[in-house]
Amino acid sequence: MPMSAAFTDRLSRILPKVVDTFGTPFHIYDEAGICDTCDRLNTAFSSLEGFREYFAVKALPNPAVMTLLKQKGFGFDCSSVPELVLARNIGSTGDDIMFTSNNTRMDQFQAAMDHGGSILNLDDLSLIRKLPDVPEQICFRFNPGPERSGNHIIGNPLEAKYGLTREQLHTAYGAAIQKGINRFGIHTMLASNELNHTYMVETADMLLHVIADLHRKLSIRFEFINIGGGLGIPYSPGDTPFDLAAMAQGITRSLKEFRQARGWVPKLYMESGRYITGPHGALVTTVINHKHIYRDYVGVDASMSALMRPGIYGAYHHIHIHGKEHLPAAGPVDVAGGLCENNDKFAIQRSLPETREGDFLVIHDTGAHGQSMGFNYNGHLRPKELLLKKDGSVALIRRAETMADYFATLDFEPRVLPAQ
Repeated sequence: MPMSAAFTDRLSRILPKVVDTFGTPFHIYDEAGICDTCDRLNTAFSSLEGFREYFAVKALPNPAVMTLLKQKGFGFDCSSVPELVLARNIGSTGDDIMFTSNNTRMDQFQAAMDHGGSILNLDDLSLIRKLPDVPEQICFRFNPGPERSGNHIIGNPLEAKYGLTREQLHTAYGAAIQKGINRFGIHTMLASNELNHTYMVETADMLLHVIADLHRKLSIRFEFINIGGGLGIPYSPGDTPFDLAAMAQGITRSLKEFRQARGWVPKLYMESGRYITGPHGALVTTVINHKHIYRDYVGVDASMSALMRPGIYGAYHHIHIHGKEHLPAAGPVDVAGGLCENNDKFAIQRSLPETREGDFLVIHDTGAHGQSMGFNYNGHLRPKELLLKKDGSVALIRRAETMADYFATLDFEPRVLPAQ
């Protein structure tokens, strides 16, 4: 089911007071749920020495949440300099950070190598010669092309802009050896929101086959394989939850067989984002309008600038109306925001109980790729973020954007290139 019953219950008991204190709209995250998922992931792979999750910062770039994850032993997968700064500002450095970027400028690589460095995860063969310095450790991203199929979200690997071909890997690692690098990893990312655990086991098996081949050719002992993220969550009520235990058993078995056959084994890294925080967030918005034309519309005070997934991807996010969870549906409605875009809808022809102005709609599973994918079209401002803590208190962990923020980039020293 979307959004755990425990989170729903904890939030329901205090929601009116939260709204009175902070106003809507807001994203709110559940500390207890996030920590429980971290513990379950670490426990699932506890038999593997050196296992580590590198949380994908792009999913939820908030230092209050990232601090919780750091306390659970997580590292951070960063793809930009601001994400690096977020990770470093909470005390992460060196091997705590995986810098996974693409189409990267030299100054961005320099930032990734400064201040204690990070594990560089290179996306292209050409980048090895563009690095401003020789890193201690290097990783390359593998794109298997026709060897594997992606899923409906991330698409066909043949069409993906990411990674190196199998043929390029030999050249890339050979060039790294020539530069004096002697610590290596390998990475791939093939699926997004994948609910089939077998797919992830097959991804680990694929990387083990690749590094076995590279070991034979280049005598490299890889320190780690990183199978990326992509673990799915059950957004829709009928979705089957991802079987983490079965995935862990399959990958653990494969790593054990690898060690038995070769006398060494890499560590396992992952970079989940959605799976860690996605189910533990909700967007709370207030009903402000009703419209009855060719369809019935419920207008709310949030827009897709706060949650773009339904409008852009057609993604399903479950919705309940506070205090009306058990009432019968009154008929299909579209739940819409205020942007001048017809796809500014959180739900289309959704069966919901009858609403009144002032009702609170709770949109589930916004703990990943919600606030972080926000934007300012139409001058709409992104909402605040709150954290429901284990002790029942609620903390503001990011204020809402203001018009001053929106206009800040128009405050600058004028510069003009004279006509030539």
